[in-house]
Amino acid sequence: MQRSARIAFGLAAVAMGIVGGAARAQTEVLDHFTLIDGTGRAPAADQALVLRDGRIAWVGPSAKLKAPRGAPVTDLRGKFLMPGIIDSHVHLGLVDGIDQNFTKYYDRANVERQLGIYAAYGVTSVYTLGTDGDAIHDVIADQRRIGRIDRARAFTSGRGVVFKGSYGGVAGLDQSVATPAETKAMVAREAAKGADFIKLWMDDEFGMIGERMPYTISSAVVAAAHAARKKAVAHIFYYDNADALATEGIDGFMHQVRDRTADGALARKMMARNVWQIASTLSREASFTYTLLPFVDDPFFSRAVAPTTIAALKDPARQARLAANPNFPKYPEVLRNAMASLGVEAKAGVRYGMGTDSGPSARFPGYFAHWEMELMVQSGLTPLQVLTAATSTNAKFLGLTDIGSVAPGKWGDLLVLDRNPVADIRNTRAIASVYVAGKKIPTIWQTCVGREASVCGAAK
Repeated sequence: MQRSARIAFGLAAVAMGIVGGAARAQTEVLDHFTLIDGTGRAPAADQALVLRDGRIAWVGPSAKLKAPRGAPVTDLRGKFLMPGIIDSHVHLGLVDGIDQNFTKYYDRANVERQLGIYAAYGVTSVYTLGTDGDAIHDVIADQRRIGRIDRARAFTSGRGVVFKGSYGGVAGLDQSVATPAETKAMVAREAAKGADFIKLWMDDEFGMIGERMPYTISSAVVAAAHAARKKAVAHIFYYDNADALATEGIDGFMHQVRDRTADGALARKMMARNVWQIASTLSREASFTYTLLPFVDDPFFSRAVAPTTIAALKDPARQARLAANPNFPKYPEVLRNAMASLGVEAKAGVRYGMGTDSGPSARFPGYFAHWEMELMVQSGLTPLQVLTAATSTNAKFLGLTDIGSVAPGKWGDLLVLDRNPVADIRNTRAIASVYVAGKKIPTIWQTCVGREASVCGAAK
């Protein structure tokens, strides 16, 4: 009898625990929005979803919603809900304002501060590309352990591979190799640290650097990455390098062909060998065509930077230095080639994502993602195609199954907009709210860096 009583008491305690756990689950309902789910499907009007413990528990027509008892309901009538944006090419922790110095500024605090800025812009995940110190692995490990974070998720290629004496990397971070053996050892180290993918650089800065990475090194990167079950991605500039790397088995390009326009032959090879154009970095190229960035007084930009940064950008001496750079006149053509290359690849059926190369000096977290999407539309893509590239396509490249679209089981990484981005891609700037893992976080319109909040004025 005593044993039966103990069993009964234990079962009752378990049942109470289950019921209590369900009661303690954090549940919220978002209702009456137009859904852009990230998959490329057309927007669906009057939809609803249920968030439970940071994940999407249910999504569907508002008329079919069965709201959990006691759950708060947010009416989003007239608004548009989409997955959080994923930027597939960023660099973290390199700068303070526009002063770039890895040794001086790269630490966990700066990395996490910038992840907060990305999230304020609705960029809820980023892929950081080859200029990370080992602190990034601690940040990512903690994010994955915590789950319900309050800033952008990070995925890293760790230290990217630079051929010794050639182009790439960042001063202050040891990442150079001279032989295939050194290359394979470096890739194995980065994979063992937890790198999500592997990066290499193949460029010569308009011929100003004597040698690009040799193919003996790039092929070693690709082979070692694949041996570690990681994808390999490349910084490229030249058509011939893109063509050769596709033959070697590279998985993705993190910039566009820019010395000329990509053509059907390259696009067909990329498709045949499953090479993704995961980032085109049009905003990077566009930024280099200006001595003074055209948006410095735009509140959507200026809210995220200190007044000292605005002053530094407007400094006449800085503008004169940029104008005097011998490469400055080359960038308008570089931008035209990059945009045309994306148009050719997209029309041919190459899989493409959205990435900015933001993070180095004067390439600003979050803002550049919205500029990038606008430039992608100007390259001939529709807004819906661009939104899909910036969400589910970017997630699929790394095989991520819990971000990138609005569906049951996914994290509640969500961007709510006041205006329809499918009608006009610039409406991604009309941010009403941002959720990361179901947590509502401050948006850029609720941000005011380096001064009192009242100085920034009302949201536009």
